[in-house]
Amino acid sequence: MLPWIVGAFLFYPDFLYGQKDAASIIQQSSVANDRDWAASPQFDDSERDRNKDGDRTYAVTMIDGSPCEKLIAVNGRPLDRSAQQQAQEKYDKLVSERKQESAEQRSKRIAKYQADRNRDETMIRQLTVAFDFRLEGGRTFNGHNVFVIKATPRRGYKPPDRDSEVLTGMEGTLWVDKKTFQWVKVEAHVIHPVRIEGFLAQVEPGTRFELEKRPVSSDVWLPSHYSMRSNARVMFLFSHHGQEEEFYSNYHRAADSSEAH
Repeated sequence: MLPWIVGAFLFYPDFLYGQKDAASIIQQSSVANDRDWAASPQFDDSERDRNKDGDRTYAVTMIDGSPCEKLIAVNGRPLDRSAQQQAQEKYDKLVSERKQESAEQRSKRIAKYQADRNRDETMIRQLTVAFDFRLEGGRTFNGHNVFVIKATPRRGYKPPDRDSEVLTGMEGTLWVDKKTFQWVKVEAHVIHPVRIEGFLAQVEPGTRFELEKRPVSSDVWLPSHYSMRSNARVMFLFSHHGQEEEFYSNYHRAADSSEAH
């Protein structure tokens, strides 16, 4: 764990910070994000998903190495008694099936969960290397004293995978907590079209995402809100638009956290 040089960031006026200091803040925030990512499977939570399929809220519980979802609300309203019973029966069936898995089935299920996590982790880490950063100053945001850092595409950046290619055409803003170097909020949006290699598709301006985090323990921050709006041209002819939004709450230590890797 790298030491946090807190004093230098707290006691000098914001206008004294320069490019080197922005890079140092991002490095510190990368350490914090790595710690949060490693700890996230140790927490259960509630997740509200809004997308083209509707508005549903789930209780998400780690069961034997990967998460299980139980529907608890639709359109922000708790299920009625009959729907609750159906959701509980579906959840109980899933838990029972996991207990009866063979070693090979269990290994495949957990491997898929880890592969999804690894893909997401790569994308998060690329946010700290795909851009040049400039410190704009400091302010209060969502109750936190933060650094405001602008991010612009880094010339010569080579995306490690297809998912990261979109970052070459994005710019954004980070709001970083001064005491913990945690991301209070990150916003990025596409500023020029990006062709995705291997697909007849191009990501267009209008694509944007936002991520907000909050503390769930003394040293761990996890997402509270995520939104994604996509604008793309498929086969360079047909427009595709999508939007999704997720809210996270009720974080608590998972009973299965000893097996969550």
